[in-house]
Amino acid sequence: MTERPRLLPLLGQAGHSGRDSMTCLYRCGNACDHPVPNKSDNPYLGDVVNAEMSRRGVVRAGAVGALVLGLGGTAAATASPAAAAEVAPAMPGTLKKGKAGPLTFKAIPPNRLDNLIVPNGYDSAVVMRWGDPVLPGAPGLDVTKQTAKRQSAQFGYNNDFVGVLPLRGDRRALLVVNHEYTNEELMFPGFTSLEALTVDQVEVAMAAHGLSVVELERVDGTGQWQPVRGRHLPYNRRITALATSFAFTGPAAGSAWLRTAADPKGTTAIGTLNNCSGGVTPWGTVLSGEENFNQYFVGGDGAPEALKPKLARYGISTTARVPAGSRRWERAQERFDLAKHPHEAHRFGWIVEVDPFDPESRPRKHTALGRLKHEGANVIVAKNGKVVAYMGDDERFDYLYKFVSDKKYLPGDSAYARRHNLTLLESGTLYVAKVTGDSPAGEIDGSGKLPSDGAFDGTGTWIKLVSGNRSYVPGMTAADVLTFTRLAGDAVLATKMDRPEDVQPSLRTGKVYAAMTNNSNRGVGTNPGPDEANPRNANKHGHIFELVEQGGDNTAESFTWSLPIVCGDPADPSTYFAGYDKAAVSPISCPDNVAFDSAGNLWISTDGNALGANDGLFATAIEGSERGHLKQFLTVPYGAETCGPFITGDDRSVFAAVQHPGEITGASLEKPASTWPDGDFAKPAVVVTWRLDGGPVGS
Repeated sequence: MTERPRLLPLLGQAGHSGRDSMTCLYRCGNACDHPVPNKSDNPYLGDVVNAEMSRRGVVRAGAVGALVLGLGGTAAATASPAAAAEVAPAMPGTLKKGKAGPLTFKAIPPNRLDNLIVPNGYDSAVVMRWGDPVLPGAPGLDVTKQTAKRQSAQFGYNNDFVGVLPLRGDRRALLVVNHEYTNEELMFPGFTSLEALTVDQVEVAMAAHGLSVVELERVDGTGQWQPVRGRHLPYNRRITALATSFAFTGPAAGSAWLRTAADPKGTTAIGTLNNCSGGVTPWGTVLSGEENFNQYFVGGDGAPEALKPKLARYGISTTARVPAGSRRWERAQERFDLAKHPHEAHRFGWIVEVDPFDPESRPRKHTALGRLKHEGANVIVAKNGKVVAYMGDDERFDYLYKFVSDKKYLPGDSAYARRHNLTLLESGTLYVAKVTGDSPAGEIDGSGKLPSDGAFDGTGTWIKLVSGNRSYVPGMTAADVLTFTRLAGDAVLATKMDRPEDVQPSLRTGKVYAAMTNNSNRGVGTNPGPDEANPRNANKHGHIFELVEQGGDNTAESFTWSLPIVCGDPADPSTYFAGYDKAAVSPISCPDNVAFDSAGNLWISTDGNALGANDGLFATAIEGSERGHLKQFLTVPYGAETCGPFITGDDRSVFAAVQHPGEITGASLEKPASTWPDGDFAKPAVVVTWRLDGGPVGS
């Protein structure tokens, strides 16, 4: 890109990061404008620095088993849903070896253009957009004829997580996408308010939540992909908040906390809410995280008094009958009124597992992984064969978690192995992280200045919360811990982090990376001040957290950590890029999702750029001389957030989700702030980017 970017005017008001206030309302229910849900008096790192080191000692980690997805013939061929139900592609569980080359693309400059911008030598295309047909015979989008039935057969709204699973060699694949939330102002003609929506329109919005599974085909042997069209689409599927049935698994399934009038056994939930990020398992399923579910409920003021503190810890209002910005879903389904159905909220906030290769299978909510505002979950295979899932709780001052399965992963494509692996997340041990810095507290002053040892780093321990049906938290049963995991983390004095979102292991080194998006409340008022793991007050731009498990064993209970990237404008002295020359790196703000290519480069998508430019996708090496050389790979249209990303195992395609384009205060369907991607009004969409010469993306 050589032309000078044309800036668009700011139409709305910015929130606490770079998000517009409209996004803050619909995305998370204005979470930053409400009191911090974590009111526990856990000590933060500044209070305990040097007071508690690792209980078992920490050594440098080596390589561990990790998920590597291939679109180059590594998957088993599947011919039909019936066959897929028995044998689905087995994903490699070991790390790739070799030396990564430098990132060769020319960085995209920050801009405010209403378009998707990619580097010279690359091209991009829309794969699926809101309203595109998913099920055979579904109509295309007509905003004047929206119904829940139509939307339940069409691609949902506000796509977030993107997974691409190989289906037949390198020519076919299954696209699995989360639909996190809806923005009714940009969906319905003549919108005036959420309260004025008809029940039919509420049901359309409910149907636009959930997940989509779409069969794709490669275009002419390139890195481009497109949906398969026709009458026979056996894998295509819509999962919605409106009507899809989910099964609970694990120790909390059937507990009193999950029982409702409609489900007195506490084993079945209807729908999934606010699905944010996720992950792909080595056995070929998709994990989806239920995040800001609190904003869908009313009636918290009428809930039982003993339950109110638990509801409040999850951001549910217990003082107002109808909280400001409520979606008013209780008008369509009474279960969203907590005064009448106080346990319904407990049925959300879980990790959901979906088997895209068996469209008749029932999605599951795994209680063994705990209930929180899950950004997502990413699974790797430990040295001893057990499966480990890493997770972040996306809230200011909340925690990092990991889950270690009781059973071991069985490699291979056999039906027996797959049936076994589908049970791996049903029983295991759940941990929460406590981290300690290694610098004197006085050197962490909130400015972002590096301490005298030249790095923000330290050690940490994984605190056991529950194992199987045994609780390790005094006064809480296993079902209590798993249903109110935040309260369990409070009780064991876990470390309060700056909005831990996506957490993912490196494909090459086994090191684990977490995006700390931001925390405008850090060190403000009576909120906890800076510590070495969260070193800046009023942290608008966020940072990347790197974790190395003891001995390279992902089941270990201790680790070392560091901050390789402290985000922001490179000219700002509070930023840090692993010691790389800051004059050569791209500015970045509010990291959200992370992913890896097969060369081991870290890819970072952003949400809420507080530097005044559009969000984007970035990449950097995390090993060698290029470590910290961060470069912007693409920018998304005006008002949008970059989600995903997903890099195929052959490195020929980068998928990303463009979420909420044109989500700017004052915009509407009739007066859009963005007209991407079709020139009429804004539509969230999944895009794919590839190199024109057919080479690997990035390097």
